[in-house]
Amino acid sequence: MPLHLIGLNHHTAPLAVRERVSIGAEAVGGALNTLRQCGAVNEAAILSTCNRTELYVEGASVEAVLTWWMQYAGMTLEEAQPYLYQHTEQDAVRQALRVAAGLDSMVLGEPQILGQMKDAARTAEQVGALGSHLHRLFQHAFAVAKEIRTTTGIGESVVSMAAASVHLAERIFDDLAEQSVLLVGAGDMMELCATHFAGTKPRRMVVANRTLERASNLAEQIGGEAMRLSEMPDVLHQFDIVISCTASSLPIIGLGMVERALKARRHRPMFMVDLAVPRDIEPEVAALDDVFLYTVDDLAGVVQTGMASRQAAVVDAESIIAARIGEYLDWHARRVHVPVIQSFRESAAQLRAHELEQALRRLQRGESPEFVLEQMATRLTNKFLHGPMAAMNRADAQSREALQLAMRQFMAAWEGDRDAISLNPKLNTAQKPEDEA
Repeated sequence: MPLHLIGLNHHTAPLAVRERVSIGAEAVGGALNTLRQCGAVNEAAILSTCNRTELYVEGASVEAVLTWWMQYAGMTLEEAQPYLYQHTEQDAVRQALRVAAGLDSMVLGEPQILGQMKDAARTAEQVGALGSHLHRLFQHAFAVAKEIRTTTGIGESVVSMAAASVHLAERIFDDLAEQSVLLVGAGDMMELCATHFAGTKPRRMVVANRTLERASNLAEQIGGEAMRLSEMPDVLHQFDIVISCTASSLPIIGLGMVERALKARRHRPMFMVDLAVPRDIEPEVAALDDVFLYTVDDLAGVVQTGMASRQAAVVDAESIIAARIGEYLDWHARRVHVPVIQSFRESAAQLRAHELEQALRRLQRGESPEFVLEQMATRLTNKFLHGPMAAMNRADAQSREALQLAMRQFMAAWEGDRDAISLNPKLNTAQKPEDEA
């Protein structure tokens, strides 16, 4: 059955469209159940994030899947069609590997998408939608993503303002776990910064905002504290790291406020980052001896260098993906023959059981063991050969050539196995073929 990947992402669709077709994490399980109930797929998994929604389906009617998706999203296919992409077989595998490795992300090489893909696979497995084909695809994608992350520089360089802030702070302080962090503002950029700094497990994190409710919401996410912006002048000296990004049209952290904080700190250094435009921190603060102040322009240089480094690693990552696509496709192709192999083995087992039963009866009647064994071997040989020989006799000239070639290949493989067994008596001749695994 063919493998299909249907979706849209930040490259193909604006946020307004992505919001309409997205499927929340808590709803994915139920969505998979309804998708399978419509009879359009054998296996399915849904990856839905803020930047993409992708449906991985096997044995599917693409038209039926699209119809279900649009009905689920409350959107017409005509509305969504300009933003959708569809990949089949090899292209679908390539897309899955690129997504897992972070090559298709808004932030090149970011690791969060790998965790989101693992969650998507786990949810599909929990509701019984993940069969052997998609399970193998996801496991293969995870392994390739790990290989890319460990053998290339795709994840080593800083490529976001938030990450750059942490990177520069680590240059000033030996251990961020010993520092106190003040986050001024509670918007999207500050949420990213909060997440990055929380990962370093600082001693204390506080969110200051004009609206205490928004500050509390962000503080709860990172396990920190919240306070009103008006309280900041009295407590600024308590913080080693200050990150600010508000929508204020005028600076909210002035030279005098910082001078008083430094005096209370007895001139212990302060690391400050101003991500706001217009600026939140008066430029004159940069001239103070014990302050390390960085602006958006300063961080942009760090990010640009990091992006260049990651772009250089993309070439190596794409080479790894190109080499690994074939591994999954080869496995998938071999799976097609598994039912034939299993049927062949079952037929052989039935012949063996029948002849063994007959031989045991003859032995019980007192016949010579040597004669019984010889007869059993002869009968098994004749019965095994009867099918191929009959097929050869019935075949036309073209089919007979193909059968002869197949028989020569089987004989060559059998001769090779027999030689290996003669060299190593411990080899188990009854072992199942690899294709059946």
